[in-house]
Amino acid sequence: MMSQTVAVLDIGKTNAKLALFDEGRLVWEKSAPNRILPGPPYPHEDVDGAFAFFLAALREAGRAHRIGAIVPTAHGAAGALVGEHDLAAPVMDYEFGDVEQIEPDYAKIRPPFSETLSPKVPAGLNLGRQLAYQKWRCSDLFAAAKHFLPYSQYWAWRLTGVAAAEVTSLAAHTDLWAPRQGHASSLVKTLGVEHLLPPLRPAFDPLGPIRPAIATMTGLAPDTPVYCGVHDSNASLLPYLVSRQAPFTVLSTGTWVILMCVGLSLDRLDPRDDTLANVDALGRPTACGRFMGGREYAAIAGGGGNPDVSAIARVVGSGAMALPCFSGQGGPYAATKGVIHGDVDQGDRSALATLYCALISDLMLTRMGADTGDLIVEGTFANNLAFCEVLGVLRPAQRIFAAEDTAGTARGAAMIAQWPPAYPIAAPTPVPKISMPGLAAYRDAWIAAVNGIAR
Repeated sequence: MMSQTVAVLDIGKTNAKLALFDEGRLVWEKSAPNRILPGPPYPHEDVDGAFAFFLAALREAGRAHRIGAIVPTAHGAAGALVGEHDLAAPVMDYEFGDVEQIEPDYAKIRPPFSETLSPKVPAGLNLGRQLAYQKWRCSDLFAAAKHFLPYSQYWAWRLTGVAAAEVTSLAAHTDLWAPRQGHASSLVKTLGVEHLLPPLRPAFDPLGPIRPAIATMTGLAPDTPVYCGVHDSNASLLPYLVSRQAPFTVLSTGTWVILMCVGLSLDRLDPRDDTLANVDALGRPTACGRFMGGREYAAIAGGGGNPDVSAIARVVGSGAMALPCFSGQGGPYAATKGVIHGDVDQGDRSALATLYCALISDLMLTRMGADTGDLIVEGTFANNLAFCEVLGVLRPAQRIFAAEDTAGTARGAAMIAQWPPAYPIAAPTPVPKISMPGLAAYRDAWIAAVNGIAR
């Protein structure tokens, strides 16, 4: 394929971003906060506000660059019921707690973890529970739906009019996919929604050109192709699938920390730990874990920049500890309320938060059996050198790398339009090994305290 500028629509929980890449180089980007609207019928994504942002950003970016393709990427806990021309129902905010009201009935039809490798998670984080709520509690809106689209594919549909489903999004802790078998789970039939799932298309498929009206509004060429798109964590994984040999682990960090262990057996996944299987863009199940690391870090740190190693050493020496969980969702201890034992100076709260997130990561990787191969930290925490260094002390058998790239998700998504990429993949930075006296004993004490927490 000829060199071209790829525009990535990156729809996260917190922000929407348009980023342009030319052979893997970020050449333009713009972001805006995502808004959640209060309802009725439930809190929902402001898709029209995000769409207006994307149109304006495409128009602005298109004046400076020739955009040759568009790729959407989005988080995995949203889906869209669409009618002939528009949404049939609002796109639910996955933090809508009232969806739990249907849990007694939903629990009766949820497939076993052994089938879906999708743990029960709070509120609307299981996309299947969202869909059941919409069918049972919003039946008039549900009845008007022609398709149910994962969120990345909703944006592809909005740009092209072509409805498609895609495996990385359908398999992201949704209860809707059977990863080992490679097809929809029994829930799809039990819930009676087979007719709503459009044809399955690879993430790498161009679905069609942009709608004529969008070409007019943005000034883009009418034949600009839009690709099917990919789940955001799986987008982060793509550069490593073509540049590394398994086994290896990628920690994709932001609001959520997603631990993706390529080449690892699925046999030690445990729903109580919030470990699960995602499916990569090539259709292969990948052992994963998740916790809401970015939000937990902010809750513990209370502001301030990244700590240095001396601050970590002070917290270790003090014995002060943060015990889970500070976000109310994600990870092995989502149902418990976080607590801080001991005294920590305000200036060292970010060190305590860093230690906490490293210890949770280490705990989950150990329980999953991800003890060998390189470990690459990408996203927000890659810029926290102390986090990476602490991981290196906790996991001495693994080499730690930092991919100091805030555009990692979008950069990976851009590869969808140029797969496999003909350009070189930027290598992450090796993190030097350090020593930290007392950290091993601190971890033992922390694990002992954590083991006393009921799950």
